[in-house]
Order: sequence, then C-alpha cells, then structure tokens
Amino acid sequence: MLDVGDEAPEFELPNQHGEAVRRSAFEGQRLVLYFYPRANTDGCTTEACAFNDALSQFADRDAHIVGISDDPVEDLEPFAAEYDLEFNLLSDELGEVATLYESYGEKQLFGNTFDGVFRNTYVVGPDGLIEAVYEGVTPEGHAEAVLEDLPAVTA
Repeated sequence: MLDVGDEAPEFELPNQHGEAVRRSAFEGQRLVLYFYPRANTDGCTTEACAFNDALSQFADRDAHIVGISDDPVEDLEPFAAEYDLEFNLLSDELGEVATLYESYGEKQLFGNTFDGVFRNTYVVGPDGLIEAVYEGVTPEGHAEAVLEDLPAVTA
C-alpha cells in the first residue's frame, strides 16, 4: 500500500460519461479516491450510495469523491443513473491506475483465481499527498468512517 505522506500518483481515466478526469484537477482540494471491485453488486452499491448520501458533508470538508473500478464505461453510466450518483465513477479497465495505487491484483472467488480491484480508499490532500489509507474496507459504514476522519474546514 501507498503510505501517508506519499505523493498520490497522477492518472487520467474516463468517467461514466466518457469524459476524461485527472487526479491533478483536484489539486488544492481534498480527494477521497475509493477503489471498488464491480458496479451494481451489493457491496459496491452500498458503498457508492453511502458516499453519495454524504456528499454535502464531504463538501463541507472540501472533499470530493471519486470511485474507480475496472468496469467499462458502458457499465458505469447505468449504475450511476440507477442510484442517482452525483460523483465521478472512473473506468480503469486494464487496472493500470489501481495498480499504481496498489489496489489491483490476484483475487479468489468461489475457487476461481483472477485479477481484480481491491476495496481500498485513499484520501489525497490539497497538496497531492496521501493523508489517509484504508485497506480492505467493508462497504457498510466505510463512508461514515472516512467522513469522521476528515478535518473540518473552517472559513
């Protein structure tokens, strides 16, 4: 895993609308970058909806949410639309960005071995450095835990 204080790797990936999104576009702001295995599965839906439900609270802490999976763009758009997700879901079909963030590799499910995305989250500070790392998270309660850890922004 990347560590607190490491520079967050730069990336550019398409979102659910096919538009390019770069990590550096969030410089000067806090970015909650969460990796999830598969759109429209129970755990990933729980996690995405929890982040979405707390968007205004994250905004109060000057934090933006971005989800990354190895789903193709055409799978992300209907997922985002069905649950009215108001943040970017990015398509990393080859797992290249997830690999940079040490969130991609060999997994096992029902006796099958395959490469896939690990459920990890990074908080990237306004300076582009990693402020917090959550490895192997459980979807239930994760968004709330991240929110509690974020410093309040005072005007």
